[in-house]
Amino acid sequence: MSDNKITPIRPTDDTARALARDLMAGARIAALGVTDPDHGGPHVSRIALHCSAAAGCLTLISDLAYHARGLRADPRVSLLIDETGGKGDPLTHPRLTLRAQAQKVTDGAERAALRALWLRHVPKAKLYIDFTDFHFIRFHPLSGLLNAGFGKAYELDKKDLTLAPGRGDRFSD
Repeated sequence: MSDNKITPIRPTDDTARALARDLMAGARIAALGVTDPDHGGPHVSRIALHCSAAAGCLTLISDLAYHARGLRADPRVSLLIDETGGKGDPLTHPRLTLRAQAQKVTDGAERAALRALWLRHVPKAKLYIDFTDFHFIRFHPLSGLLNAGFGKAYELDKKDLTLAPGRGDRFSD
């Protein structure tokens, strides 16, 4: 028996980094994985997501949402971002899983700036954004796993996931 492990992970290159950053910058939704505080297992929800150099990766979450309990209990999260768009075989489309640390935005001035940016891109949020139970949550990516299509997997670290201004940055004007 050999000690050599066969791994599906390819060496991370600039093409993989660019694809991961493009997926992040183009994301409008993601699957958010948190630890269920009642059962200790995973809980996954669909969230609105925006990632940009100007704003970082963030979402707007109500305290009433079940996944908000998970975030309060344990800020370690996973985000799944993809661009399948419902066409073709989803296993052939790129997808990115981010391991991240969630942090509630508490600074009033920062929240006001994010509010204006968010409403520019999610105008229907005007209906609920000012409810007292809604808060911006920033996700700080720690690492990631990119599946760039069948047989193309890459491990990414924090620096690979840093967005530069202009990369599809919907929050810059």
